[in-house]
Amino acid sequence: MVFDWFTPSHFVMFGLLVGFAITHSGLAALRPWAEKRIGARPYRVCFALISLGIAVPMIIYFFNHRYDGLQLWDVRGISGVGAIVWILSAISFLFLYPATFNLLEVAAIQKPQVHLFETGIIRITRHPQMVGQVIWCIAHTLWLGTTFAMVTSFGLVLHHLFGVWHGDQRLATRYGAAFEAVKTRTSIVPFLAIMQGRQTLHWAEFLRPAYVGVAAFVGLFWWLHPILIDATSNVAW
Repeated sequence: MVFDWFTPSHFVMFGLLVGFAITHSGLAALRPWAEKRIGARPYRVCFALISLGIAVPMIIYFFNHRYDGLQLWDVRGISGVGAIVWILSAISFLFLYPATFNLLEVAAIQKPQVHLFETGIIRITRHPQMVGQVIWCIAHTLWLGTTFAMVTSFGLVLHHLFGVWHGDQRLATRYGAAFEAVKTRTSIVPFLAIMQGRQTLHWAEFLRPAYVGVAAFVGLFWWLHPILIDATSNVAW
């Protein structure tokens, strides 16, 4: 059959992504209502457990089916491509994880709060997680070259583009004019506000232990990557 390559795993992965997007964005929207009823810390714990409960199986499924479908291209044998993919992946983590800098809030040790930032990486882009996810998807789709990777990347990017709109709406509702002022001085597209003269970079803001932690995480993940792939291959799905 012509479309034998279009395996069920494409639909499963997209379904997992849709489920995660609805759950994650829905829980984010419910935050003000839920925190008033059960408190900020219990809600943060519930949010994290539910999100991880979907994300971890989804990551395992991606590892196990990343070469499913049609092989559109194969650049793995081309010299330098692997280095490019790793560099792009490292850059993506620098954008993806500024939101985890307040680790005590993430772990609900301190009271989790909604913050209105305009420093560090927010000067480059108001939505660093979206930018990081797009870079990650470009790198991994380039490396894998499969239709399964393309479906995964399409779903991830679509979710994060929705998150751009949804996040701005929630901040506008919470902070009103203060957020609108930040919005005029920042941009979604990386470096656009800087090039337009609406924002300036302060490199000293990047001299934070958190960025050292992100760099260490990238190095650790690079070392653990083959181990994780071997481990997930033992999971039967």
